[in-house]
Amino acid sequence: MDLVIDLLSWFLILVGGAFGIIGGIGLLRLPDFFSRIHAASLTDSMCAPCIIGGLMLQSGLSLVTVKLAFLLVFLFLTSPTASHALAKAALHGGLHPGARHPSAGEPPANGGHEAADGAQG
Repeated sequence: MDLVIDLLSWFLILVGGAFGIIGGIGLLRLPDFFSRIHAASLTDSMCAPCIIGGLMLQSGLSLVTVKLAFLLVFLFLTSPTASHALAKAALHGGLHPGARHPSAGEPPANGGHEAADGAQG
């Protein structure tokens, strides 16, 4: 029975880690603010519960399990609320879905060929 619990625990921890990596890549690669919020909320709602569930299985029935369960409930209540508040604040601030974030920078005109044309000419 211990082997089954250990395997399930490690499966949950690895799946949670995979969701964390995917969410981190999404934060870096997605183009606009609202897509990035989606990636962050995916990380909050899938990565953390899987990892915490795996840790709960590893800790057995103890006070640590109760604390992890409280942490899991807290995350389930606060993460969607925080993502929604960020999205509402961005909309209220004038940022619209599909608009590029100012820190992303604009791609150069002509696909960045000006420097190559100037060097030849």
